[in-house]
Amino acid sequence: MGLLDDAESLLARCVELVPGFDAARHHYAMVLHRANKPAEALAELDTLLARDPTNAGYRNLKAAVSARTGDYDQAIALYEGLLHEYPEHARLWLSYGHALKTAGHTARAIAAYRQAATIDPGFGDAWWSLANLKTFRFESADLATLREQLARGDLGAEHRLHLDFALGKALEDAGEYAASFEHYRRGNTQRVAMIPYDAGDTTARVRKARAIYTPDFFRERAGAGCDARDPIFIVGLPRAGSTLIEQILSSHPDVEGTMELPELLSLTKGLRQRGEADGATHYHDIVPSLDAGELRDLGERYLERTRIHRKSGAPLFIDKMPNNFHHVGLIQLMLPNATIIDARRHPLACGFSAYKQQFARGQNFSYRLGDIGRYYRDYVALMAHFDAVLPGRVHRVHYEAMVDDTEAQVRALLAHCGLDFDPACLRFFENDRPVRTASSEQVRQPIYREGLEQWRHYAPWLGPLEEGLGSVLAAYPAVPADLLE
Repeated sequence: MGLLDDAESLLARCVELVPGFDAARHHYAMVLHRANKPAEALAELDTLLARDPTNAGYRNLKAAVSARTGDYDQAIALYEGLLHEYPEHARLWLSYGHALKTAGHTARAIAAYRQAATIDPGFGDAWWSLANLKTFRFESADLATLREQLARGDLGAEHRLHLDFALGKALEDAGEYAASFEHYRRGNTQRVAMIPYDAGDTTARVRKARAIYTPDFFRERAGAGCDARDPIFIVGLPRAGSTLIEQILSSHPDVEGTMELPELLSLTKGLRQRGEADGATHYHDIVPSLDAGELRDLGERYLERTRIHRKSGAPLFIDKMPNNFHHVGLIQLMLPNATIIDARRHPLACGFSAYKQQFARGQNFSYRLGDIGRYYRDYVALMAHFDAVLPGRVHRVHYEAMVDDTEAQVRALLAHCGLDFDPACLRFFENDRPVRTASSEQVRQPIYREGLEQWRHYAPWLGPLEEGLGSVLAAYPAVPADLLE
């Protein structure tokens, strides 16, 4: 039912009452993993594995948690052991491929995804995972298989939408843009049916934030929060170039790249639940009641919860969760010395790139072009508000400017982070760190211009996106006057 807090509480009580109830402990570990408590999940799994070291379910979950915490060598070794025992398990090959891809073993990841698709040709996620490498190109035989599977009458909805997205990417690479768009449209239509989205909710949340986070509000709370400067938050919209910025910064010896960390979302969820008893509809409603000690505690809890992702000992680390643009106000209050970078890209390029991306979770706005346009507009409005009330607090990187004059943009980026220039940041593509986003293979190459205009091939079908964007489109890269009111 998705009631993770209740499930966690009940299962914790189960294992407290009956420590040998291994089935309950296994479920407890799964809930902890889903609730973004990897250290706690690993502790329960180690207890289980001490009693039953060959249990496949325990090992599989430990591999997934290890991948979540960035321990990819351990995850890969666990998956390889499981595949030796279960070589015909397609979903296991998929998970193995994900771990290999993130760790930079591209050829092995492709082989793993292909093996999953060979075992089960209708396994849509395996085909989409190949397409999602971005640099991978399908062969003519692959297109025939994709079409053959989509023609099946017994194909499940989840497999079908993944196959549509995969075939859309394959046809895009082949230059068949009308047919490509039709498959992207079909995939998105199916996704919307599964994950309803109300654009009005996002607009209301942005308006609430703009009303609460005023200059006076921040002045009254000056000096509150945790004074650590460890985090570098990269915010914006997905597919806006945030992974490129992360790769550049993490090539500096004083900065560690991690992944899209969910810790801040967990903190806001806790605040929202705290306010629900008083009728609060957004976590922003509870923020004005937080005193200096509570704000400092939030910052310290964030640092403690993210510590498991930090492996190198570098003084600074990156949290590249794009959706955190909604939480700039809270970041300022709880971690006033943290760095905030806003990754921005041309609204049609960014919007269409999101539309053709099948996200695993968290981007429910991205399955209708009109919703994407409105979401982009709300994002621009909120960031313009913070530019006005916290001048200079957020450093903005326009993707097109980064492509046009990389060195100048990198120097400005490093300066804003308080870092000396390091030439390694210009050779970011040589950085072999794990990258856990759709752009993983792209940022392992030098910057190229081809992606800047790719959306133009689909211009005839982007009317709803343009309408949703409104004045933002013509004003880009500036902010239209009607959003500054």
